[in-house]
Amino acid sequence: MLALGFFSCREEVVPKPAGQLSLEYPTPKYTTLKTNCPFSFEVNSFANSKNNSCSYEIQYPKMKATVYLTYKEVHNDIDKLLRDAQNLTYKLHTLKADDIMEQPFINKDKKVYGMFYKVGGNTATNALFYATDSTKHFMTGSVYFYAKPNYDSILPATKYVQDDMRRIMETMTWK
Repeated sequence: MLALGFFSCREEVVPKPAGQLSLEYPTPKYTTLKTNCPFSFEVNSFANSKNNSCSYEIQYPKMKATVYLTYKEVHNDIDKLLRDAQNLTYKLHTLKADDIMEQPFINKDKKVYGMFYKVGGNTATNALFYATDSTKHFMTGSVYFYAKPNYDSILPATKYVQDDMRRIMETMTWK
């Protein structure tokens, strides 16, 4: 009887269908962030911004991400600032990055020149940029997610924030 009890109540094992994470974020609405600093740019109204001596933190609480923007004045040291920005991208990320894609940015009308870096793989940051007018102003930006780096899992959030970072570069104006 005992053996019959073990074998009689079996259910057929059926594998579960593959599932995918569905993340949806609001359509971005951009407003110009007016500052007392020598620049302005557009920021997503979905994000919160904090100013600390012309360095900004653009926070995305629902995504657990922050874009850090650092402003520096150029004092005949543009070569050093450019080298530091490039070193930040390549020295810190070459071990973990699968690839680093450079996207140059030029806006001659507003005198904004820079580089946008998309970093693939399980790295601490998936996007960085710098923007400058080459004579007076220099801005760097990078995004950090407060989660274990798993590129595939945070890809929708990464794409959303990268688009916002591009928007910051594209709308940057110097005063």
